[in-house]
Amino acid sequence: MLDSACAEAVELALAAAEDVAGIGNVGAHLGVQPEGERVATHLFVAHERGYVGWRWAVTVTRASRSKLVTVDETVLVPGDGAIMPPQWLPWSERLQPGDIGVGDLLPTAPDDVRLEPGYTGADEPEMQAPQQDETWEQRDTVPFVAYELGLGRPRVLSREGRESAAERWMQGRGPESDMAQAAPASCTSCGFLARMAGALSQAFGVCANEYSPADGQVVALTFGCGGHSEAVATPEPRESAEPVLDEFAMDSAELGHS
Repeated sequence: MLDSACAEAVELALAAAEDVAGIGNVGAHLGVQPEGERVATHLFVAHERGYVGWRWAVTVTRASRSKLVTVDETVLVPGDGAIMPPQWLPWSERLQPGDIGVGDLLPTAPDDVRLEPGYTGADEPEMQAPQQDETWEQRDTVPFVAYELGLGRPRVLSREGRESAAERWMQGRGPESDMAQAAPASCTSCGFLARMAGALSQAFGVCANEYSPADGQVVALTFGCGGHSEAVATPEPRESAEPVLDEFAMDSAELGHS
């Protein structure tokens, strides 16, 4: 229920708004709305530059059994059709491919769905506790062997990470591109294709042809370009014209000579 004393405090609310915004930056009174027991908010048109559709909101209140109304707070609030800034996104979601420059660091979240632990210990055989008089010989474990082979990465690509990468690469250097459609053959049979390792090698490789537009880039095996190693420019055969012998000209030359 709207408190009558708070509702009538229009001049007090206007003065409070002008004290913050400045004289002349507060427009007409738009109304008042209850906020609680003996609390109400007066709304005024805001003439602030860059705040189209915004309003000054001045909240007033009074103590119990008191007629004295006081100002609680004065703020700018958006109204219907107000120009609003875009929704805030954390920096990790605002990044675009290619934004990382020299010296920049991009920390990866521990729960990034594109990655999964490189080793969980699930493949390790269970070991029973030795007896008191029994000793265990030290043995190489999977993490140590993997580290010696260069595979000791804490995390590797998950299924989501592989699928996301494959989708991007297919869009850039896939079979549906104009270059692939006009190519004489696909990358599968090209000698300049450098094979990848891992699960993605079944569908992708790296181009090693310095004259190809995809040199040094990941390409789908179904991609192709004019730099294919077996592309040979074969000239079209031409039929030879039949020799023409002008017997009359030869006879005239012989007669003139005699």
